[in-house]
Formats: sequence, structure tokens, C-alpha cells
Amino acid sequence: MDIEQQAAARLAEVQALIARAAKTADRDPADVKLIAISKTHPADAILPLIHAGQRVFGENRVQEAQAKWPELKAVYADVELHLVGQLQSNKAVDAVELFDAIHSVDRPSLVAALALAMEKTGRRPDCFIQANIGDELQKGGCAVKDLPALLAEANAAALPVVGLMAVPPAEIEPAPFFALLAKLAREHGLDQLSMGMSGDFETAVWLGATHVRIGSALFGERQR
Repeated sequence: MDIEQQAAARLAEVQALIARAAKTADRDPADVKLIAISKTHPADAILPLIHAGQRVFGENRVQEAQAKWPELKAVYADVELHLVGQLQSNKAVDAVELFDAIHSVDRPSLVAALALAMEKTGRRPDCFIQANIGDELQKGGCAVKDLPALLAEANAAALPVVGLMAVPPAEIEPAPFFALLAKLAREHGLDQLSMGMSGDFETAVWLGATHVRIGSALFGERQR
């Protein structure tokens, strides 16, 4: 198979696995949004997936996204771009201008910066509050105990918060962490859950994920 065929085959396989997991959980597969994580991948690696029909992509860094996505979006205007990596407050305006959703809102200073950026630009990308559900010091995310206060600040700033995001600890069964995130979302009246990556997205879908972030299963191993 050539590169275009390989991309289409990988996309179809991931879509089939999402659909199977959703149906097992008595969910509509259409309620799960597949985000193709294109971080570190150049435009020529992204195009085959776009040609295969994928229209939602995720990036980790604002600067990297700025280098490749404006040109791609000029041609493929229906592409949706999500920021899934940590965001510095001084990059808030750039992020709001470029992205359609921001998955890593995790502190009051960023809430304030995003609120100002949205007022300045007139754009209001969907926001997910990132929760550090594994209480891991090396990871971003709001501590679970601080989640109510951060949500209150986001609501007071009129941030368009639509759901919660989390990355469970590596090499541990992820199901309890996904279940915890789903419970937290229910408690706070949020119905969108950004959780699940290439190694665990089926479990995430079973437990209510509305957005899964898939990189290597679609692109192959990450380029360095």
C-alpha cells in the first residue's frame, strides 16, 4: 500500500474500534470525536489523513501548530484544531486565535489569560479543565481537590467550559481513572470527557469518553 492507502487503513481501523467500544457500552459511535494527534508530524504526514476524511487534529504546542496549520487550514477550512498540551499564559492570545478547543486549562492564571484573550480576539474556543487524576507531580492538571474552585473561577470569567480532560498514570490500569473523571464531570454538570489515547481509547470509550486523542495508532511512532 502507498502512504495514502496506509493512512486510510489506519483511520478505518481506529474508527472501527471506537464504534465497537461505543456499541458495547450502548453508546452512539457518533458521540465520540476522534482527535488525530499530529504533534511532531509535518504537513506531508498529515495530508494523507485529511485526504482519508479525518477533520479533527490535535497539537501539543502553540508554536509548532503556528508553523504548519495556517497553511493547511487555508486549503482545508473545515479542519478542527485542538490544543491538547500544556499552555503558557503568555501564549493565550495565540492559542485562542488558532485553536477551536483547548484541553489543558489547569490553573487560575490561565483562566484569566484565556478570558482576556477571548475578549480581545472575539473567538471563544471550547475549553476543557484538565484534572490531574493520578496526583502526579510531573504532570499538568488541576488537583482533584482544587477542581471545584477552578471551575468556579472559570464560570465567573465566562470561560466556555464544556468538559474535563485527563491523562491517567502510565503502566497502570486506566479504567479507575477514567471512571473518576466521568464521576467528577457528572458532579459538576459537564457532559464532555477528553480521555483515552492510542493504548487505552477503547476503555475510555466504554467509560464515557466524548473525545479520544489518538497519535501513534494513526501516524505510527512519533518523529523526534
